[in-house]
Amino acid sequence: MAGGRRSGLQQQVVNFYRECFRAARQKPIETRARFYTYIRREFRAHDIRKNDFTTIEYMLRRGKRQLEAYSSPSIQDIHL
Repeated sequence: MAGGRRSGLQQQVVNFYRECFRAARQKPIETRARFYTYIRREFRAHDIRKNDFTTIEYMLRRGKRQLEAYSSPSIQDIHL
C-alpha cells in the first residue's frame, strides 16, 4: 500500500511477518537463510483474498503457534 493506511488486520499480518524475521535472527548465522526462506515461502504459499477475514485470522493463529515452536532455543535448523 504505497502511502495508504492499513486496516487493523493488515497491520497485524505485517507485524507478525516482522516478528518472524526477528525470531529468525536469534538462530545460528549458518542456518538463518533457511529460516528466512521458510518464512517467505509460508507467507506466499497461501492465496488468500484481502477480505477473507476468517481465513486470515486462522492463519495468524496457526502461524503464531508455529513461531512459538520454532522460537525454541533447541531448534537450531530447519529443513526445507
